[in-house]
Amino acid sequence: MSAPQVFGWCPGALRPMMSGDGLVVRLRVPMGRLSPDQIRRVATLARTHGNGMIDLSARANLQLRGVTTDSHAALVDGLREIGLVDADLAAEARRNITVTPFWQDGDDSHRVAQALARALSNDGAPVLPSKFGFAIDCGERPVLTRTSADIRIERSAAGLICRADGAEVGQSVRVETAADAALTLARWFLDTGGVTDGRGRMAAHIATRGAPVGSDTAPLPTAPVPEPGMTPQGTLLGFAFGQTTAESFAQLAELGALRLTPWRMVLIEGAAPSAPLPDFITDARDPRRRVQVCTGAPGCRQALSDTRDAARAIAAHLSPDSDDTIHISGCAKGCAHPAPAPVTLTASHDGHFTLIRHGRAGDPPQSAPLTVTQIQDRRL
Repeated sequence: MSAPQVFGWCPGALRPMMSGDGLVVRLRVPMGRLSPDQIRRVATLARTHGNGMIDLSARANLQLRGVTTDSHAALVDGLREIGLVDADLAAEARRNITVTPFWQDGDDSHRVAQALARALSNDGAPVLPSKFGFAIDCGERPVLTRTSADIRIERSAAGLICRADGAEVGQSVRVETAADAALTLARWFLDTGGVTDGRGRMAAHIATRGAPVGSDTAPLPTAPVPEPGMTPQGTLLGFAFGQTTAESFAQLAELGALRLTPWRMVLIEGAAPSAPLPDFITDARDPRRRVQVCTGAPGCRQALSDTRDAARAIAAHLSPDSDDTIHISGCAKGCAHPAPAPVTLTASHDGHFTLIRHGRAGDPPQSAPLTVTQIQDRRL
């Protein structure tokens, strides 16, 4: 079995990535918010120019799947009409920003995110690796600490800070100076050798070089990861295994505007839905929430087996008394859950997975290849 290929870059709308089911087109939605009309239009575009499957990524981006090389240009034109395409490829690549979904108009998160997006659109903005990103997390307590990012704008006991991922403390900033501080930190990353062969992440750089000087303020303690249900800003609905259909996605437009989150959930602004939503997760105890799963075959060309059908079958047999995460990976890369998990199932060949406890997808297996039925019998 050959090692899985690491591409080292992420798709966008203007630069899609070829996968097993066609092109993957990733939408970096401004402020992570879609109006009802944008929801409907995205659903229509996903059906017309793709295979109708929509993913929600761990960085709060939407992915439209099954797009063809012939349909891509028309899709981009449709996305541009509703304000979901950047001016050019360079601007799209730089605008890699995750914003707390709990922002409100005119608050610190909103103002900082808008200022940073403008700063990154300038010609003089630093050219960073494709996976390098920013998290704007200026609420009462950070909620994006577990979300992948390289530079974080967070709240401390005394105000806002700009912090390098991997460093325990950050530099005090104001709303008016936060974007400039983030770009200064990004340039420090570049100037101090953070990039090798076009790749690099801040936490790895900090681990070998040390944190930048001038940082001495710690962020407030991290808030728990939110669960499906009502919040002061609206209702959180989960995407089962991070994916839905265009038809189900279009139904959300009837509920109001939505905000994308990095927790495989969307936040519906306003009141709770009055009608049942069987295609979405509304209960925090739903066993599907425990399963982290990648695209799998045939959507991913590197996957050795289907993963989502396996996830549905395994989730149906999970004990409701456990909160342990189960990671199902189509290959050894472990894209859906890079960290160790209590239980990891890594595909070995079609319909078979090896079992790893308290490890990652690429760790040595602790079982011979198992079928899904055999895994169910183990009562994970």
